[in-house]
Amino acid sequence: MKDPVFVIHGVANRNRKEFTSVVSALAAAAGVDMVPVHWGDLGARDQFIDAALPVYRPDEADVLRDGPDPEALVVAPLAAALFDHPLDEGRQLSYVDAAVRERLDAQGEDESESGGLRDHGGRDHLDPDQILEYVREAWADTEWLCRTDDAQLLRETGGALARSILDEADPELDDAYYGLRGGGADGDGRLRSLVRRRLNDLDRVAGAAVQAVAARLNHAMRSRFGPGTTRFLGDVLVYQRHQDAVHARVRQVIDEVDPRLGRSPDRPVRIAAHSLGGVIAVDMATAAVPLWTESLVTFGSQAAFFHVCDPRGGQLAPYAGSVPVRLPVSLNRWTNLWEPLDVLAFAASRVFRLHDGTAPVDLPVHHQASTGMWTHSAYWDLPYVASVIGDVMGQTQPRQNLQ
Repeated sequence: MKDPVFVIHGVANRNRKEFTSVVSALAAAAGVDMVPVHWGDLGARDQFIDAALPVYRPDEADVLRDGPDPEALVVAPLAAALFDHPLDEGRQLSYVDAAVRERLDAQGEDESESGGLRDHGGRDHLDPDQILEYVREAWADTEWLCRTDDAQLLRETGGALARSILDEADPELDDAYYGLRGGGADGDGRLRSLVRRRLNDLDRVAGAAVQAVAARLNHAMRSRFGPGTTRFLGDVLVYQRHQDAVHARVRQVIDEVDPRLGRSPDRPVRIAAHSLGGVIAVDMATAAVPLWTESLVTFGSQAAFFHVCDPRGGQLAPYAGSVPVRLPVSLNRWTNLWEPLDVLAFAASRVFRLHDGTAPVDLPVHHQASTGMWTHSAYWDLPYVASVIGDVMGQTQPRQNLQ
């Protein structure tokens, strides 16, 4: 009879009863006897995390408000942060120019169809080249439009600008600047001023829209994904400081089954581990005094990422970037599962090599739409994960490979 598979959880598992239930379901699905290793009570204190998160209030999201404090206007830094890549101004203005000409042409067709009653022979004096010249003069002073490469937004800007100019130049409107159509120095000055004012207005509207969307997206990301990410970071910090206590808990659970397990190559353990649990398992299997491990299955784990960033020590050499790190014989076989949308899952095969020269097996887990966007906790319920664990743990590995 094979020894059981010990299952080590990852971050944010505070409820021992719930974890035990999850492991029971996984064991049934995988067809393997499993023992849960719960260490969540040693993790970060997460009940007060919300106190450290900024609170989003829609009425305070407008950073375009006027005020005596110039530092309150953070438009330029925010715009630069959101659109930090250089853009081709000529290409931007080509979209604006095309929309202006299209709108002026459409207006000309409308006036022709009306029998010339509104034309007054004046439309020809709204020169699109002159309008573009004034747009180019004012373009560098915009905060948002000059940083966007969105063709639709630029076309809409040109169309709105043209409509505004046409409205101002309409002789049928009592408050219109009819002089815009008449040309001359006065008309040119009015046109230049109008283009600058309207472009500034459109720029502020675009900025307000971007900031509103960004603020709501920020809030949604913090609300939906923030707690999981924050708890991940909290437990990582605690584990880095209190590895010995966590390792002792794992060892205690194994000893309760059989104190000989994992002490030598004659009685290696089998482990399945999620997230930070995979890091714990690799750390213990590669320690100076290792937990001898026959088969390891990790899912949504970060062992390779952690070792690349900060070498783990024990029997592991630092990763130098060209040659994979050789794992000791105390970690015999390793299968690593990762889900494409899980930002906390990393591959192992490029960073590590097993003692026999083969790479750990990296297996992608097909994304299921029902899991949503936060997939880091989805592995437990996925049939494929249970199937892989069952297949790996059901294999018989010759003991001499562990010598």
